[in-house]
Amino acid sequence: MYREQRVAVVIPAYNEARLLPQTLRGLPPFVDRIIVVDDASEDETHAVALGARRAGLEVLRHARNGGVGQAILTGYAHALGLGVDIIVVVGADAQMDPQEMPRLLDPLVEDEADYAKGDRLGHPELLRRMPWVRVIGNFALTYLTRLSTGYLHLRDSQCGYTALKARALAALPLAEIYPRYGFPNDLLAKLAEIDACVVDRPVTPIYGDERSGIRVLRVLLPISWLLLRSGVRRAWRRWRAKGAKARRCVAADS
Repeated sequence: MYREQRVAVVIPAYNEARLLPQTLRGLPPFVDRIIVVDDASEDETHAVALGARRAGLEVLRHARNGGVGQAILTGYAHALGLGVDIIVVVGADAQMDPQEMPRLLDPLVEDEADYAKGDRLGHPELLRRMPWVRVIGNFALTYLTRLSTGYLHLRDSQCGYTALKARALAALPLAEIYPRYGFPNDLLAKLAEIDACVVDRPVTPIYGDERSGIRVLRVLLPISWLLLRSGVRRAWRRWRAKGAKARRCVAADS
């Protein structure tokens, strides 16, 4: 429990038998529940997860690969039934520092936000730590996501290190969220539709010798289409609201 809030961590995992143990070992002791979602891995990810010795750990498994977003959605849906207050998403690839988790939790505990995203793009060693192609792609997609969702303060829309209040999650149409590489962008669009407060918090970009499955050019078009669609829907909602005031939230980084 973190500051009287029950915390669950969702870990989407696909072929992460090598790095998953490191990720699990690094989770802070205040985490109450851990949900590993094996997205039909072809390696020993499922066996490794089942063999982990950690209180509160559960392992779910997809019969077919559904994409990282679908794995997160499966974990989200399961977490809602556990009675937790906050759900954190941590990648299985050891690219997120678990010790930085309080940075995401604090604005939710203090009721400053409903959803906190990690911000890697403001890190002073960004260009040394993150591949330059990823930097360019992330800046481009973040700019488009700002325009589409109205969250103009966002600095890193693609970061998968996030924390979400359970009550905000319960208000989202989970079945309608795009389950693959456009997942974080579509989730932000859905959060905008329920007038959720979203903030960025600084986290460290971590890249080892693992190879990413993401190909920027391959995912840019479908994500751009998702953002165009959500932008049109946002404009339509604003027109129908005819000037109604949206919820104000604290967006400044700390």
